[in-house]
This record gives sequence, C-alpha cells and structure tokens, in this order.
Amino acid sequence: MHWTRDKSIGLSLVCVGFFALALLALDIGIYWFARAFFVVLRGKPWQYAAFTVASVYLCSVPAWLTLWSLWRLLRNLRSGAVFTEENARLLRRVSWCCAIAAAMTALNGLYYLPYLFVAVAEGFMALIVRIVKNVFQEAAAMRSELDLTI
Repeated sequence: MHWTRDKSIGLSLVCVGFFALALLALDIGIYWFARAFFVVLRGKPWQYAAFTVASVYLCSVPAWLTLWSLWRLLRNLRSGAVFTEENARLLRRVSWCCAIAAAMTALNGLYYLPYLFVAVAEGFMALIVRIVKNVFQEAAAMRSELDLTI
C-alpha cells in the first residue's frame, strides 16, 4: 500500500472523529464512571466523584474546541492551504486549550494526585503545539513576503 499525503490527512480526520466520539461518550458517561470508581470501588466520599464530573465537564469545553480546530486545520491542509495565518491561529487556539486544560487538571490534583501527571502531559502538549504554531507563523510570514516579491 502506497501511503500518500491525502491518505495521511484522511487518517488524521478519522482519528479526530474517533476522539470526538470518545469525548461524547465521556461527557455522557462520566457521572456513572466517577461514581463507580470513587464511591463504589474506592470507598471515597461522593465529593470526589462530584469534583471529577465537574472537572471533566470544564475540560470538555477546551477539548471540543481543540477537536474542532484540528478538524479545520486538517481540512485546510487537505485543500492545499498549509502555511497560512489561519492555520497558525488554529494552532494557537489548540495550544491555549491544552494550557487551560492543564491548569484545570492541575487544580484537580489537589484532591486526587494522579491528575498532576495528566496536567504535566497536557502542559507539555501545549508547549509542543505552541512551537509548531511558531513555525507555521514564521513560514506564513515568509510566504507572504515571497508572494509580494514576485
């Protein structure tokens, strides 16, 4: 099988769709999962489950925005628009969403320590996306300069 640019972008779009379905399932089922995990299995007070449900719903907003931005970015790449200001803006939004989720998850680490590991991973992802955004932004600026010289 010959792997092409279009197949790679198509696979990425499928993955974004899969993660959107997974996020939808999490949004629907988090109440029952958190209750079963914290209250039934671990014997923790109901507040642990309530904090988890609230944090998932709060983090769900930047997660949906991230998935929407990634979908638009991939659609732009598929159409041939690579180093554009819009793509840099979409990547900036994704990096901010990761940073916001990292901050909210770090606060959740105050009542359940493993959330701190997730927060560190989210913060690292925000850094990586931010660096890629800077590359896209510089390339877009260089491209617009080259367009003006021709």
